[in-house]
Amino acid sequence: MIRRILALLRGIRVRLVLIISLVAVVATAGATGINYVSARRTVLAAAQDRLMNQLRQDVDALAPTVRMPPDRTTLDELTTVIRGLFVFVRYRDMVSHNSSSPSSWPLGTPIPPELVSRVRTEGRLVFQRISDRDIGPALVVGMPVMTVGTDFRPVPSGLEVYAEYPLFQEQQQISEFALNGWRTAAVVVPLAVILAWLAAGAVLRPVRRLRDGARDLAHGRLSTRLPERGGDELAELARTFNESAASLEQSVGDLRRMEADARRFVADVSHELRTPLAAMTAVTEVLDEEGARLPGDAGTAARLISEETRKLTRLVDDLIEISRFDNGRARMDRREADLGELIAATLRTRQWTDRVGAALPAGITAPVDARRFDVIVANLVGNALRHGAPPVRVRLCPSGPDALVEVTDHGPGLAEDVLPHVFDRFYKADSARTRSEGSGLGLSIAQNNAVLHGGTLEAGNRPGGGARFLLRLPRTVAP
Repeated sequence: MIRRILALLRGIRVRLVLIISLVAVVATAGATGINYVSARRTVLAAAQDRLMNQLRQDVDALAPTVRMPPDRTTLDELTTVIRGLFVFVRYRDMVSHNSSSPSSWPLGTPIPPELVSRVRTEGRLVFQRISDRDIGPALVVGMPVMTVGTDFRPVPSGLEVYAEYPLFQEQQQISEFALNGWRTAAVVVPLAVILAWLAAGAVLRPVRRLRDGARDLAHGRLSTRLPERGGDELAELARTFNESAASLEQSVGDLRRMEADARRFVADVSHELRTPLAAMTAVTEVLDEEGARLPGDAGTAARLISEETRKLTRLVDDLIEISRFDNGRARMDRREADLGELIAATLRTRQWTDRVGAALPAGITAPVDARRFDVIVANLVGNALRHGAPPVRVRLCPSGPDALVEVTDHGPGLAEDVLPHVFDRFYKADSARTRSEGSGLGLSIAQNNAVLHGGTLEAGNRPGGGARFLLRLPRTVAP
C-alpha cells in the first residue's frame, strides 16, 4: 500500500495537479492582490478627497467671521464648529483643541511635526495618514487660514487649523476586500485542484492505454491496438503505435514462419537421414572389424569413414532431439531413482571411470527421466574431458529441497566473453576451430533436459582455475 501511494505521488498526474494548482494559486493571489491594492487606493483616495474638502469648506465658511488677531475664545469657538474627531487650532503661541484628554495624543498632539512644517512652508492644505493608538488608522488634515494682503493677494494669517478624522470605516472596507480575496482563493483553489485532477486524468488516459498496449506487446500479444480518437498529438501517438504494432506483428509472423520452416526442414532432413545412416552404421561395423587387416591407405580410409559416420549419426540424433524441444514434443518418463547410481552407470557405460573422479553418496534420490539425466551427465563430463584438463571430477550433494551435481575440470576455464554463449547451439569458443568431435549441441540439449526436469544448469569457473558446471534438480515434483 505504501509503495503504491509513493508511486502515485511520483506520478505525472500528481505533478500535473500540483503545477495547475500552483498556477491557480499564483493567479488567484495575483488577481486578489491587484484588486486589493486598487480598492485600497480608491477607498483611501475617496476618503482623503472628501475629508480635505470638508475641512476646506469649514475653514472657508468661518474665515470671514474670524476677527484677527484671534483671542483664545475665538480659537475655542473654532474647535467646536469645525467638524472632526479631534480639532487643533494654533495661532502663534496660543493653541486650542476639542479633546478633553490631550494626553491621549502622541506628544500631547495628534499633529505630526512634519505635517505642521509643510503647512507653514507650503502655505496650503496638506494631509498625512497616521496610526492613532486610540482609534487606529486616521487622516490628519491641516491648512493655514488665509487673509488678503495689501496687494489683494491671499497671505497666511498665522492661524492654522488641523483636524483628525478616523478611517475606521474605510479600514473595514479594505479588510472586507482582503477577506473576500481569501474567500475567493478558498473556493478557487480546491476547485482548481478538482478540475486539474479531472483534466490530468483525461490527458493521461491515452498515456495509460499506450502503457498497457506496450506491456501487451512485450508479453507477445502482437494483435494489440489502441483506439484512435480525435486529431490531437495523443491521437497521432496512438496511430503511430498501431502502425508500429502492425509492422512488428507482420515481421514477427514472418520470422516465426521462417523459423518453423527451418525447424521442420531440419527435422525432416534428420529423419530422412536416419535410414541411410543406419545402413552406413552397419557397414562401418564391418569396416571396423576388417579395417585392421586392410593394408595402407585402404585401412586409413576405412577407419576415417567409420569415425565420420559415427559423428554424423551423433549429429543427426542431436538434431532430432533439438527438434523435439523446439516443437514441444519432448516427453518425460519420471521415476524415483538414486542419482549416484545413475551417474556411476553413465561413467561405466562410457568407460570413464578411470578418467573421472566421483563423489557419489548413496541415498540422494529424485524423480528423473533416467535417459535424459544420462544425457545431461554425459554431455557435461564429455565436455570437460574434451576441452578441459584432468583431473575431471563429478560431485553429488543435497542442497535443501534440491540435489546438486557439480562437474569440474582443471583446464583453462571459460573466458568471460564465452560464458554468456556456452549453451548456445553450434557455438564455438574458438572461431578458428571449424570441426570438433562433438556436434555443438550437447550443452544446449543438456540445458533443455535440465529445464524439463524443473531444474537449472549453470556454467562458470572454479576459483582455482578450470570450468565448473552446476546442475540443480528438485528432489520432489510439484503437484
